[in-house]
Amino acid sequence: MSKKAIVLMADGFEEVEAVTPIDYLRRAGIDVTVVSISGAGEQKNLAVTGRWTGIKLICDISLSDLIKQGYDDFDAVICPGGMPGAANLASSKEVSALLKNMASAGKVICAICASPAIVLAPLGIIAGKKFTCYPGMEEKAVSNAEAAGAVWVCDRVVTDGNVITSRAAGTAGEWAAAIIKKLLGEEAGSKISETVLL
Repeated sequence: MSKKAIVLMADGFEEVEAVTPIDYLRRAGIDVTVVSISGAGEQKNLAVTGRWTGIKLICDISLSDLIKQGYDDFDAVICPGGMPGAANLASSKEVSALLKNMASAGKVICAICASPAIVLAPLGIIAGKKFTCYPGMEEKAVSNAEAAGAVWVCDRVVTDGNVITSRAAGTAGEWAAAIIKKLLGEEAGSKISETVLL
């Protein structure tokens, strides 16, 4: 049975940080579902707009429909960064509930750029863990009461247990490879790195 990952998408996402893991994980054979958090009910919107280029990405499903369908069979959830994308993820009660549920179930939680500080820290997901994030955001993360014991590390990618964090668009490829290693093993992660000349 193939591994399954969710990529949570909000308007203002950092394009490279979203598309790179979608691309690399699918190349590795992971079933990736791209989820729009925009709208609910009849107002579902599967299109999300990037931060820098204004590129529109059409997602596979809305978050409200994913919640109805259930997500217990997913192995990982991925939060791209970018502002206001990360802030939009953080402001969604449904996103927060999904992340907390998946973290408590021991699923792999992945965040990059502003998202470790803005999205994960307030939920307690990085509490007691080593993490990294966009330079300058670490103080916001470690000062959050819910992130007690979190330790910022100046590495490009940090894996601590089931949490994988990374710094910015320039580290998105290494981050995606680390996610693949966690889900499929060292060999699969190394293979994708060699394939794309990472």
